[in-house]
Amino acid sequence: MNISDSKELVLFYGEIKTPPFSKSARTEVGALLRQLQKGELLSLPESRPMPTIGKHCHEIRVSDGDNNKEWRIIYRIDKDEIVIFDVFQKTTKKTPNQIIDNCQKRIKRYDEMLGTG
Repeated sequence: MNISDSKELVLFYGEIKTPPFSKSARTEVGALLRQLQKGELLSLPESRPMPTIGKHCHEIRVSDGDNNKEWRIIYRIDKDEIVIFDVFQKTTKKTPNQIIDNCQKRIKRYDEMLGTG
């Protein structure tokens, strides 16, 4: 697969940068996103489906040992792109309802912008 065959990465909301991510966590996220762009599917422990957010939605799970933080990246796999709808530090066992609600609203807004919603 050459670069023109890979899916585009769209950061609709959030940033993946150092800080607050450590360099090693940012590198890990970059490698996982590149796998997704190549069409590979991720599974636990790196990623899990998030059907409560929407169809084809998942979360990347990254332990940032350098900073003692847990990061989550909510994304959706579309035909030609991987769309990121949130990047947040995980502080509770369950994904907060506010994160879920915000992602659902962002997905709706994104789809409306594309004329698919």
